[in-house]
Amino acid sequence: MIGIFGGTFDPIHYGHLRSALEVKDVFALSKLLLIPSAQPPHREQPVATATERLQMLELAISHHPELSIDARELNHDGPSYMVDTLASLSKDYPHEPLLLFIGGDAFKQLMSWHQWQRLFDFAHIVVMTRPGVVINTMNEFFKQRHCQQLTELASTRAGKLYFQHVTALDISATAIRHMITQQQNPGFLLPDTVLAYIRQHQLYQRH
Repeated sequence: MIGIFGGTFDPIHYGHLRSALEVKDVFALSKLLLIPSAQPPHREQPVATATERLQMLELAISHHPELSIDARELNHDGPSYMVDTLASLSKDYPHEPLLLFIGGDAFKQLMSWHQWQRLFDFAHIVVMTRPGVVINTMNEFFKQRHCQQLTELASTRAGKLYFQHVTALDISATAIRHMITQQQNPGFLLPDTVLAYIRQHQLYQRH
């Protein structure tokens, strides 16, 4: 199975990385792709440029060969619609199930995504939740696709919905950017190499 972990990564931090490593192991993924978004249609636009965010990603995973970067969304113009990304990935990996990992907050907004129902044509969707948190946004469409066994994901190409608890690290890129703006030290929230890059290029200081 191929895992897909998208986001603006503005900047990449330990909350992203811990979740990525965790699901890589839990689902025994053959590959986990970190896919930086160029122009996310459902949230504010990134502060750092696409090149800067990509370089920070490369620094963050330089010692983690089990994680990979896929920059396809940065290589085309216009909004980054996940349905288009999944359609492209399904052609590249025609013989392996695709697992799209999203957070609980993103799942609550999923029905506002571009052609959201078609996401299930190309991938399973795995919602990463915090232990003890119950998600009650299950309509009939989701209930029909909900499964509780990992084996169901491995045995089918796409179309399932699965919930997986992950370690809760209360870290956000927004908070990190705010700390930098306020000349505070965000150490231990993100890799030292990424923080050094931010300081070298004076990112987030004027926003």
